[in-house]
Amino acid sequence: MALTAITNARVFDGEKTVGVQTVVIDGRRIARVGGDTPRGSEIVDGSGATLLPGLIDAHVHSAPGSLALALRFGVTTELEMQGMNTRENRGLISDDDTVADVRSAGFGITPPGGHPSELMPEGFRPKWDLPPVMPLMPFSTTPEEAAAFVPQLLGRGSDFIKFMIDDGSVEGHPGLPSLDQATVNAGVAEAKKYGALTVAHALTLEATRMAAEAGIDGVTHVFMDQPHTAEIISLIKDAGMFVIPCISLNASMMGITGSGLADDPRVAARLDSTWDQTLRSSYNRYPQGKLDDVYDTVRALDAAGVDVLAGTDVSMPETFFGGLAHGASLHHELQYLVAAGLTPARALRAATTTTARRFHLGDRGRIAEGLRADLLLVDGDPTSNISDTLNTRAIWRRGTRLAE
Repeated sequence: MALTAITNARVFDGEKTVGVQTVVIDGRRIARVGGDTPRGSEIVDGSGATLLPGLIDAHVHSAPGSLALALRFGVTTELEMQGMNTRENRGLISDDDTVADVRSAGFGITPPGGHPSELMPEGFRPKWDLPPVMPLMPFSTTPEEAAAFVPQLLGRGSDFIKFMIDDGSVEGHPGLPSLDQATVNAGVAEAKKYGALTVAHALTLEATRMAAEAGIDGVTHVFMDQPHTAEIISLIKDAGMFVIPCISLNASMMGITGSGLADDPRVAARLDSTWDQTLRSSYNRYPQGKLDDVYDTVRALDAAGVDVLAGTDVSMPETFFGGLAHGASLHHELQYLVAAGLTPARALRAATTTTARRFHLGDRGRIAEGLRADLLLVDGDPTSNISDTLNTRAIWRRGTRLAE
């Protein structure tokens, strides 16, 4: 197999800009960063462009065709926070270089009738084929039940364990059955015995506090019900937690659509009518929320040194899950992170090396010798103008260039 040499491009290696470097791909791996172009290589001229690691969306829910859509936007890995792409079901995905790779929690630990049941319209049935192995449904109401489900989830191929801490107050369903502190504590303690990563769905400050006190590794949202306090920022930092803010989801919950993003010709060209309609809609379940409060919280977390990860909570092409589209919304999230006060470089780290590190994906998220050749070449310089991430020139997944 011939080597591929990407030349004359500015390289952002996942941590920092390292200048104009030649990056050589050998098969599925990055063979070299820097140095001369090997003789006989296929040359990709990156003049005027920036080479980034393939992007990682740290919070998704898969749907038919969604992994292919994500890859068309340079998102080479998606982390599924509730879904069916557990280890035993994704063999074909792992070997298919026309779709994004995926890791999955399977289904989250929640009480019967708890989140996310309140999001589904009565009678709604997802339009997808059932996988070879149905993921476990870990409905739990006691500490003993939650602890017992953890090894079962891991045995059935969950890559990390998710806990739903949600009383429905943000979604317009106050009084929704929710895990209590003792149940979360027991589940997390059991996961630690297996060395398993744990995450929590938490949309309120109180739910975030519960997650931190239980020893959760990270929360998959930033709370939107009230402004932050110095106390909660310190609690998150001292617990060593990461936060996936999903500002794009919070905006949608507040009734803000993705129409501006959908109008961008760089986005419109890659969406079909169903995803376009979804992106132009919104959840609109918490219109009283204040996006400025969310920005302030994210800015405070970043300033405190908390690891901020880029994720979207994108789901199915349905208007009641509106404001979001696979792939496109991760670029929107990067723009939101910069609007919240992160530098473009820090936002890019949130979608590459920081997420790879926190989810123990040691083979990706950076441009370095020996790692997967998951790469995104974009015109311009997103370390100066974050919107340039949408200027796609070329995408590679495991060294295979995505057909245009």
